[in-house]
Amino acid sequence: MRPKLNEVYYNKMLDLRDRLLQLHSMNMVKINHSIMELVSAKHLIQGGFDVELEYTRDKVSCDIYAVKGYGSIIVEVETGFVPPEHALDPLTYLRARIASKITRYSGFANKFILATPPYYIMQVPPALTKPPRFRTKEEITTIKALCDLYYSSPPVSIEEIRNARLHSIHAIDVDNISVREWEVNEYLGKAALWTV
Repeated sequence: MRPKLNEVYYNKMLDLRDRLLQLHSMNMVKINHSIMELVSAKHLIQGGFDVELEYTRDKVSCDIYAVKGYGSIIVEVETGFVPPEHALDPLTYLRARIASKITRYSGFANKFILATPPYYIMQVPPALTKPPRFRTKEEITTIKALCDLYYSSPPVSIEEIRNARLHSIHAIDVDNISVREWEVNEYLGKAALWTV
């Protein structure tokens, strides 16, 4: 990574790497997830953001918290991992996981971004791609029921669902240490072409 980073950015990346190595030694993070966090952090640092990994804000732990001026961003990395206990309902589980992340985290920063490898197509509930004012009561109720299937401690609130925003999606290419930023509906439009 060093050839593409100046000394200040490079030192910031080393600090983030060291934090993730420490968390990994305590079995608190997985290596594939951590690599994606570092690639995303590099992208944000090059954009002028101050970045923290595995950051806790208001009792909510997020993968990446970045600040630039008065603006803040939360990035949640989603690899598409399905635990064995959900082998029979993977799509529903992943749809609920994505909905839960959007509703739980988006209120803690000015912008909320989901990051994923390019080979995983996230299951984003269509209602969460709309601006909040266009969500219907039925859509909010459906998302609440979906999240409550797997995430009830604590449950997501109607207010969190009503105000949730997904601002963009980052496709993280670990092989090439790069990030492609997608507008949400553009990503979902392309994803629809990839699915059968």
